[in-house]
Amino acid sequence: MKTNKIDHICIAVKDLEEAKKVWEPLLGKSGPDDAYVDEPEKINVARYWVGEVGFELMESTTPDGEVAKFIEKNGEGIMLISFNVDNTREAIDELKGKGYPLIPDARGELARPFRNCEFAFIHPKKLNNVLTEIIDYKWEELDK
Repeated sequence: MKTNKIDHICIAVKDLEEAKKVWEPLLGKSGPDDAYVDEPEKINVARYWVGEVGFELMESTTPDGEVAKFIEKNGEGIMLISFNVDNTREAIDELKGKGYPLIPDARGELARPFRNCEFAFIHPKKLNNVLTEIIDYKWEELDK
């Protein structure tokens, strides 16, 4: 599997608006480069581009969301690192063949849809307790 780059890093926060006030001056931003709600993942996200890497602040939209569970267990902080790959499904097959445990979504699927791409999670127990994502996002907005 070829890893192209670090795609993004996610910070779990309790209050997205408060977190933006703290992080935006450090990032030299006056607002997110991309803000969105991902209903299936139960997150409200403010994404900032730092070079060619995404830096995301994530707030849970529900008390039972994974971000809320992470904060309850660990407090706010780095929740996830994501690596960009050419094809998520091919990477899933390769990782499974090498014994990496992947986390299915509520439907039991390993590949999850996001915009015009797919992503998957590798279980943290395999990677030093770091939740890791692979994603085949194309970052076309950086070509503009």
